[in-house]
Amino acid sequence: MLKQIPVKKEYLLIAATLILLLVSYRFAYKNTIEAWALNKELIIKLAQSNDLSYQPGYLERQEANLNKIVNSYKADTALFRSNIISTIAAIAEKENVKLTGVPVQDAAYHTDHFIVEKLEFEGDFFSLVKVADQLQNTQNIGIMRCEDFKTISDRSGTNEVKKLVLEIYLEILR
Repeated sequence: MLKQIPVKKEYLLIAATLILLLVSYRFAYKNTIEAWALNKELIIKLAQSNDLSYQPGYLERQEANLNKIVNSYKADTALFRSNIISTIAAIAEKENVKLTGVPVQDAAYHTDHFIVEKLEFEGDFFSLVKVADQLQNTQNIGIMRCEDFKTISDRSGTNEVKKLVLEIYLEILR
């Protein structure tokens, strides 16, 4: 068949090479060149825009979240002795728990930014856990920093009475 064509074989080789190049360009090189051009265009746009890391919506959401966290620490330290302790005592009374330790003004618990108040409760385990949960979810009394369960033995006479005590440290923003 090739012998019947009156064209030189060298010309057929050149034509076949050109056809192969066109097909290769269409299926392989064209996509690569377009991707390279798009990459170059995006790099130029990125360089032209000053700062894409500045996202006002993200910063507003972040500020709102931080304000929520800070507000959970806030309590009026001047009124802590009256309003907040009465709120805490009402929560404890509702669960049949005694508030046995009222915070003492201890300078070791005060820092420049926070005041830590120690409260002690006495009762059964489940009631103490309920009180701790309610204190953690109550707004404007500070935030629970630590809770510690202790068993205290009281030896009066021949009887030994064991009491379960919950110590809670509340952290309050100054």
